[in-house]
Amino acid sequence: MNDMAKNLILWVVIAIVLMSVFSNFQDQGSTAQEVPYSQFLSEVDSGRVDSVTMKGPVIRGTRSDGSNFSTYNPETDNNALIGQLMDNGVQIRAEAPEGRSMLLQILISWFPFLLLIGVWIYFMRQMQGGGGGRGAMSFGKSRARMMSEEQVKITFADVAGVEEAKQDVMELVEFLRDPSKFQRLGGRIPRGVLMVGPPGTGKTLLAKAIAGEAKVPFFSISGSDFVEMFVGVGASRVRDMFAQAKKHAPCIIFIDELDAVGRQRGAGLGGGHDEREQTLNQMLVEMDGFEGNEGIIVIAATNRPDVLDPALLRPGRFDRQVVVPLPDVRGREHILRVHMNKTPIADEVDPRVIARGTPGFSGADLANLVNEAALFAARRNKRLVDQQDFEDAKDKILMGAERKSMVMTEDEKRLTAYHEAGHAIVGLKVPEHDPVHKVTIIPRGRALGVTMFLPEEDRYSYTKRRLNSSICGLFGGRIAEEMIFGAERVTTGAQNDISRVTEIARNMVTKWGLSDRMGPLAYGEDEGEVFLGHQVTQHKTISDETAHAIDEEVRRIVEENYQEAKRILEAHVEQLHAMADALMKFETIDREQIDDIMNGRPPRPPRDWSKPSAPADGGAGKPAEEGEAGTDDGKLGRPASEH
Repeated sequence: MNDMAKNLILWVVIAIVLMSVFSNFQDQGSTAQEVPYSQFLSEVDSGRVDSVTMKGPVIRGTRSDGSNFSTYNPETDNNALIGQLMDNGVQIRAEAPEGRSMLLQILISWFPFLLLIGVWIYFMRQMQGGGGGRGAMSFGKSRARMMSEEQVKITFADVAGVEEAKQDVMELVEFLRDPSKFQRLGGRIPRGVLMVGPPGTGKTLLAKAIAGEAKVPFFSISGSDFVEMFVGVGASRVRDMFAQAKKHAPCIIFIDELDAVGRQRGAGLGGGHDEREQTLNQMLVEMDGFEGNEGIIVIAATNRPDVLDPALLRPGRFDRQVVVPLPDVRGREHILRVHMNKTPIADEVDPRVIARGTPGFSGADLANLVNEAALFAARRNKRLVDQQDFEDAKDKILMGAERKSMVMTEDEKRLTAYHEAGHAIVGLKVPEHDPVHKVTIIPRGRALGVTMFLPEEDRYSYTKRRLNSSICGLFGGRIAEEMIFGAERVTTGAQNDISRVTEIARNMVTKWGLSDRMGPLAYGEDEGEVFLGHQVTQHKTISDETAHAIDEEVRRIVEENYQEAKRILEAHVEQLHAMADALMKFETIDREQIDDIMNGRPPRPPRDWSKPSAPADGGAGKPAEEGEAGTDDGKLGRPASEH
């Protein structure tokens, strides 16, 4: 029975209850006045009674003024009464007495109240998740969903880019299928597996693949499902979940977003009686307590392992941590092929080229890239998704959607053109900087213009020279404005550039030990503390003299790189004018046109994507770009080069 039919039946029952109650009240309200038998006889003799109805010993009548009355007849022989009524002109009616039993009368009178009680119980069951055998007080029942192999269609073939993580969890599947293979050598099944990685890397997808491959019962639940407003409910749900798992062992329990319930205990200012802490304590006991849980594997996923309680991470509970990192170039290619299998792709599109140009993309980013490209192709009424669609999708993801309807004056467009040209030229001339991929003055997202720099390969660390070059490139836009338009017309467009410069320089001094004056030391408090209790107990760890020296060193690094960027632009002022003119003409220029300008040639027309050709730089990707909000570790954010 579907939900609509259930709701219809419920409203019909409510209507019947209300009608029964109102009719009962109406009958009670219209009950005739009960009078003594002697008064009844007096009123008959005085001619004030018009008619009577005799039903056994009960007499009901109507007076001349229209009022009703009733009385009980004590006489066994009604001959005298009937004669008296006839003599006074009273109309007489008679009804046979009812033969229903007292039990039936009680049942009829109590029926509305019994029905109300039934409706109340039904509502209570619905409020607690009704159906499924749950009663009105099922607060502590586990909300984990058990899935069979038929319910999950995803397998390891659908997971790409995380081969090492797949190998670790594939071992679990083999253990569940053939435990004797490992037990012969003394190996035991791990109690728990913690999957750790940035958002979008495929942790939940990998868990679904385990469910599809394991061929054992699979319980799935989110960490937030344990937390309730009533203390003790979460712990009760943990107990119930493991009790259900024991009945179906061997099986797998998957807890998504473990940090919702597994945060470190004692980190706040409150006591230890809060709901989350009791839930965590119960989980610790169930995973490795007095009672064993043989045959139950707990798999959890989180992108914040730093806030988890240490007791969760010790051997015997989460014995194994599986790192699910951002995919490398080969992993990105495999992920793209998985998603492209579901989309009609033109022959000119090569996943290897796109993978080389998308360093830093997660699996979710790549899935979004393919989806956006398909949407672009659908808007253009194409039958296949081609390279132009992928380029436009990449630009939209990295820089934001185009705002061509935004009206800009010629002066503002020219100022933006010089700003972005300054970023590009300085980025091309400093050592170890990412190559320029594209420069545009079309407003995108929050930015009025963006310069995109592409990493040629995946990077995991940065040299001191590369960081200094990044600072120079970030200053290129502001210096170009000052050189061409004068100090009085410098705009606020470099706000985000200056913020990033300051952050990089301060991290070089205080975190990375890249300052000769301050040495290889870490200065300042750890910014990783996220709990109020820890923040209250933090103390100052550097002196005022050291803080002053740090500020002077940060300023020195910024000033030196500012002067270096200025020297580069002064030496290439002709290319600066040429690139700004090209941006005013084409609005967007790519690597090939930029190379023409830097070599003193007129920029060629924009590339025609209808003709298959591989990008000169190996494809467009996630840029380390000037005029964009980002962090010092190479991760990028939204465009913020606003003018």
